[in-house]
Amino acid sequence: MSGADCDRGGESALIIAPDLCRTDGAALERELRVFGGLPHRLPYNSRFRCGAPYVNPNLSKLQPYPFEKLRALFAGNTPPAGLKEIKLSIGEPQHGTPQFIKDALIAGLGGLAAYPATNGSDALRKAIADWIARRYGIPAPDAAAQVLPVTGSREALFAFAQCVVDASKPDALVLSPNPFYQIYEGAAYLAGVAPAFFNQLPQDGFAMDFRAVPAAVWRRVQLIYVCSPGNPTGKVMTLDEWRTLFDLSDEYGFVIASDECYSEIYFDEVQRPLGGLEAARKLGRDDYRNLVMFSSLSKRSNVPGMRSGFVAGDAAILKKFWLYRTYHGCAMNPAVQHASAVAWGDEAHVAENRRLYREKFAQVTPLIAAHLDTQMPDAGFYLWASVARYGMSDTEFARELHRQYNVVVLPGSYLAREAGGVNPGADFIRIALVAGLDECLEAAQRIADFCKSRQ
Repeated sequence: MSGADCDRGGESALIIAPDLCRTDGAALERELRVFGGLPHRLPYNSRFRCGAPYVNPNLSKLQPYPFEKLRALFAGNTPPAGLKEIKLSIGEPQHGTPQFIKDALIAGLGGLAAYPATNGSDALRKAIADWIARRYGIPAPDAAAQVLPVTGSREALFAFAQCVVDASKPDALVLSPNPFYQIYEGAAYLAGVAPAFFNQLPQDGFAMDFRAVPAAVWRRVQLIYVCSPGNPTGKVMTLDEWRTLFDLSDEYGFVIASDECYSEIYFDEVQRPLGGLEAARKLGRDDYRNLVMFSSLSKRSNVPGMRSGFVAGDAAILKKFWLYRTYHGCAMNPAVQHASAVAWGDEAHVAENRRLYREKFAQVTPLIAAHLDTQMPDAGFYLWASVARYGMSDTEFARELHRQYNVVVLPGSYLAREAGGVNPGADFIRIALVAGLDECLEAAQRIADFCKSRQ
């Protein structure tokens, strides 16, 4: 049977899987019996083309992930054999996982005998609600209605757009800062709407200037992602910025997704980063209307492999997100739930984690700032450094740094898109100070040597 026969139009065109298109008639009949005695002819609108399975066309809109671009950029590079690679490109914590969390994970293995609930255990939701109250100095949210465990903030940030965006409106937008965490863009496209961006620029101190976004754009926005502390800038949103964003949300009706996965990496134990729920409380929005925050244990507790986080905020939105997730099939492993509840209940290991980062930033930042335009971030573990003074693009700088000194950093242009005629990541590199102190110092010295060679 030919492909043409398979793809014939008409109300009774034959439905044939691609592999079956290459069989003869008798073989096809046998195959159809295997699949439950399917009738040979089905309505035309039930078929799919031979050899061309249908896929979501929005997948074609996705750019390669930054680290795929980086691998292509480095193709052909042969760094000096005597220099060990130091990877400062990916935001993967490399501090050790605390032993008590490992022990709790093992202790929870008995839970593997049961299917986990989408909304998690009562103990985990209460541990999260109690942590929110302690961390932000606000009343604990309703653990049953305003807290939902998720399998890492990345998964939840992506899935959230699928839940709250109405793709039937052809001009709908998902707005995010620029540069940005690439999941925001992918979430928008695969929710069936377009992403839009507002730039965070060095001349503005990387502030989130929401008022610079035209009213015509706000009228189309259904969801906005904000990231505070920011990836990659390390900028923390101010209360005034939150006030402006809440006012705009009230005026235009969009939902706010606040990505706060870096909130526990900061350098002043007195001046902790302001969170979205905390800002809402300070401004009298006790119902957290139109606001959902996303947080994670990955960076706070050095457990990225556990894939454990939570969302919290507007109960009405979370009720819909819970419904979505019952079909999405992403309930957290019971052993991970047990270990997560234990981790959220302890702050000593988090303070020690911050001490390690504080020590690294104190020693490494001056070494790099002597050659690149950068400064201590408000929070987080990235240095966002301009390379413009060397007359090289960010991609050329990263490629040559790797080729000559075997240090891996991420070009900033890979983390941004052109908006308003500029790519705000261009001429920047992101340096993740996630390795140990000695490795970070060695990398800083190599970066300094490379910069000296370009003068």
